[in-house]
Amino acid sequence: MDRVLNGIERAGNALPDPAALFLVLMLVVWVLSALLAPMRFTEIDPRSGEPLRVANLLTGSAVAEFLATMVTTFTAFHPLGVVLVALLGVGVAEHTGFINAALKSLLNVTSRTLLTPMLILVAIVSHTAADAGYVLVIPLGGVIFYAAGRHPLAGIAAAFAGVSGGFSANFVPSSLDPLLAGLTQEAAQIIAPERLVNPLSNWFFTGASSVLIVAVGWYLTDRVVEPRLARVQVDGDPDEIPRFDELGVRERRGLGVALLALAVGVGLLAWASAPGGSPLRSPEGALTVSTAPLMQAIVPLIFLLFLVPGVVYGYVAGTVKSHRDIIKGMSRSMSTMGYYIVLAFFASLFIASFGKSNLGALLALKGASGLQAMALPAQVTIVGIILLAGLVNLLIGSASAKWALLAPIFVPMLMQLGLSPELTQAAYRIGDSTTNIITPLMPYFPLVVVYAQRYVRSTGIGTLVSIMLPYSVAFLLTWTVFLVAYWLLGIPLGLQAPYTYPS
Repeated sequence: MDRVLNGIERAGNALPDPAALFLVLMLVVWVLSALLAPMRFTEIDPRSGEPLRVANLLTGSAVAEFLATMVTTFTAFHPLGVVLVALLGVGVAEHTGFINAALKSLLNVTSRTLLTPMLILVAIVSHTAADAGYVLVIPLGGVIFYAAGRHPLAGIAAAFAGVSGGFSANFVPSSLDPLLAGLTQEAAQIIAPERLVNPLSNWFFTGASSVLIVAVGWYLTDRVVEPRLARVQVDGDPDEIPRFDELGVRERRGLGVALLALAVGVGLLAWASAPGGSPLRSPEGALTVSTAPLMQAIVPLIFLLFLVPGVVYGYVAGTVKSHRDIIKGMSRSMSTMGYYIVLAFFASLFIASFGKSNLGALLALKGASGLQAMALPAQVTIVGIILLAGLVNLLIGSASAKWALLAPIFVPMLMQLGLSPELTQAAYRIGDSTTNIITPLMPYFPLVVVYAQRYVRSTGIGTLVSIMLPYSVAFLLTWTVFLVAYWLLGIPLGLQAPYTYPS
C-alpha cells in the first residue's frame, strides 16, 4: 500500500500547479461542451422536466457572458468570502497569542494519544456550523499536532477526514438535514403525493456513524498515515509555524480573561437566540435550518468570537500595545492567503463553467439510468447508489446540487423496489461524504493544500490525495457495511424512517 500511495503522490504532484490545473480543466469543459451540444440525450433533466441538453460554452454569446460575469463569478465564490472573513478574526487571535495559549492549556489536560479522536470528534461536530470546520478545525489540527510533537500533516489529515470525509456523520442535527429531506420528499411525491419525509429521518444513523468515523479515522491516523509521514520533513517558514513555550503569569492571566470574554459572548448569543421569536430564528422558529439568520451568520460569528478574546488576551497579556497591532494581525493573516486567492479565482471560473455546461448533470443521469437498467437486488442496489454517489461527488461538490439531480431518479426507483426514501437518502449521504477528501474539484481542497504547505512547502495535490486516500477507501467500505448491518438489524434510521415502502 505504501508503494501505491507513493506512486499516487508522484503522479499527482506531476500535475500542473492547482491554479493552472483548474484553468486547463475549464478549457477541457469548453471543448467538450462544444462537441456534445449538438447531440440529443434521452435523459430527462429533473430540474426542468425536459430532455437534458449540454450547453455550448464556445459560442459568441457564451464567451461574452463569461467575460462579463468573470468578476462577479469570482467574488461570489462561496468559499472565498467564508475563508477570508473567518480568518480576519482567527488571524488576530493567532497574532496576539490567544490561540497559542489556549492550545498549550488544552495539551496540558489532554493525553497525546487521545488527540486524534478528540480532533476528529470536534471536526464532526463542526458540521453543525456550516463551513466552520474548513476554516477553523482543519488548520487547528495541524497546530495541535505540531504542538504535541506529532507530524502536523497528520493533524490536518485527521481534521480533514472528520470535517469532509465524515460530512454526514454527526449526532447534532445541522442545516443539511432539512435541506436533503426536502429534496427527498419532493422526489417521493412523484409517485406518492402524500408522502412526507421527516427532516430528522437519518438522525439516529448519522449519530451512530459519528462513532464509526471517529474509530476508523483514529486507527488510520495513528497506524497508517502518521507512520508514513515520519520521513516527511517539516520545512515550513519558521515565522509561520507557531512556537510553544511555557505560559507565563501574564499569559495565564490573559488566557483566563480572554476565555471569560469568550464565554460571555457565547452566553449573549445563546440568550439572544433562546426566545421563540428571536430574530436569529427562521420564520418557522427553527435555529438550525439553512434559512435561519443564525446559520447564515456563522462565519461573522466566528470572526467575532475569535476577534474579541484575541484582543482581550493581547491587551491583558501585553502582546498588543495599540489598535495598530490588531490591524497588523489581520493584515498578516490575509497575506498568507495570497496563493489561495489565486486558486479561488481559477476554481470559481472552472466550477461555474462546469455547472453551466450540464456535463456533470449528464454524467450523473447516465450513471443513474445505467444502475436502474441493471435491476439488481435491493442490498446490491443500495451499494450501487453509494458507489455512484461517490463517483459523481468527484465531479460535483455540492451535496444538495447532486441530490437535486439524483433524488428524482433514485427515490422513485427504489420505492418501486419496496425501499423507503429515507433509506435511499442515507445511502446517498455515505457516497456524498467519503470521496470529498480525494477530489481537487472540491472547493475547499486547494485551501487544505495551502494549510499543509505552511509546514511542508512541497505539499501538492498528489501529496494530499495520497494522504487522504486511505481515509476515503476505509470510510467508503466500513460505512457501507455499517449501513447494511444497521438495516439488517432493523435499527431505526431516524424519526419516522421506515426501511420499506409502503411502510
